[in-house]
Amino acid sequence: MPTFEYNFPAIRGIQAGREYYSSMCPLRLIPRIFLFDEEELNPEMRAQRILNRSRVPEMARYILSNPNGYTFSAITASIDGEVKFDPIGTGEGEQNVGQLRIPMNAKFVINDGQHRRAAIEQALHETPELGDETIAVVFFMDVGLKRSQQMFADLNRYAIRPTKSLGLLYDHRDDGAYIAKGLVQKVTVFTDLTELERSSISNRSIKLFTLSGIYNATQTLLAGLELQTVDEKLDLAGEFWNEVAAHVDDWQLAKERKVSAADLRRDYIHAHTLALAAIARVGNELLKNHRRGWKAKVRKLRTLDWSRSNARMWEGRAMNAGRLSKKSVNVVLTGNLIKKHLGLKLATGERELEEEIRRNTDGSRKKAS
Repeated sequence: MPTFEYNFPAIRGIQAGREYYSSMCPLRLIPRIFLFDEEELNPEMRAQRILNRSRVPEMARYILSNPNGYTFSAITASIDGEVKFDPIGTGEGEQNVGQLRIPMNAKFVINDGQHRRAAIEQALHETPELGDETIAVVFFMDVGLKRSQQMFADLNRYAIRPTKSLGLLYDHRDDGAYIAKGLVQKVTVFTDLTELERSSISNRSIKLFTLSGIYNATQTLLAGLELQTVDEKLDLAGEFWNEVAAHVDDWQLAKERKVSAADLRRDYIHAHTLALAAIARVGNELLKNHRRGWKAKVRKLRTLDWSRSNARMWEGRAMNAGRLSKKSVNVVLTGNLIKKHLGLKLATGERELEEEIRRNTDGSRKKAS
């Protein structure tokens, strides 16, 4: 009785004394031959994590939105079945190139790439012609699937997700990333004081800002503004941040190396991502409702006491028990203080938060007395 098989052009290799095979698989075959472990199984019985379905639509949109530029890395899978490899010849360089024959009743388990597989399946439903394209697949032999769990653990053991700043630096599709990188060139204090690769700043660093911090703050700054093009957004954001920088003298001193960035981080609120985020909230209000006179209001930043030693001003807002906090509530409360200093009215939600902090402060004072 004939055995029906999948046939893949493949290259044979050796790893840890075991054969494995690299091949190219048409996308249309991916959903058919690679199946997930049943989600009902206990974790100790599965060979991979449960599929996070919320990630799949975004990944599928990435494929569909970039038909001429998407990039997916190889899928890694284990095969439980009696496979055969037919080399194209016996000469040097020919013995490890040939056809990998896998019986159709063999079981495949994905060790790495299950979300890619699900995204490919979803993208194929919308654009079936993608089925003719290919993705690299690495096949490992694993009769009885006894090694699959260990392979999953080993494949993910040293995987490190790139920092957000580095991801933005290398992203040439996202408009927000384009704007953030443009601001590093347009805003004089950002040019020399921005950490482009890391999303946090070490104590000894000469930098004050991170690319991810500029990105997040600028997203807040421009939210809801009616601007037609990305370059319009970049120009307005550049104008705003340059104006802010003109009234925070310490930033300029750090750029000129007349003051240590580390000392600023130790002593001042404005040397932290929290301040950038809070200023952006205030800036959004200014650009929406004070488009003609916003620069006059920003000038008042020059008289704001940013010193961390002023605990009466910053404790409970930018700081909790003397430590800086980047929680969203602290960003809002810090923004509230800046708004009041610039003579701006608070929104309803911001006033409610002020009432809450006032009640908490009064309660603490009564207990202390």
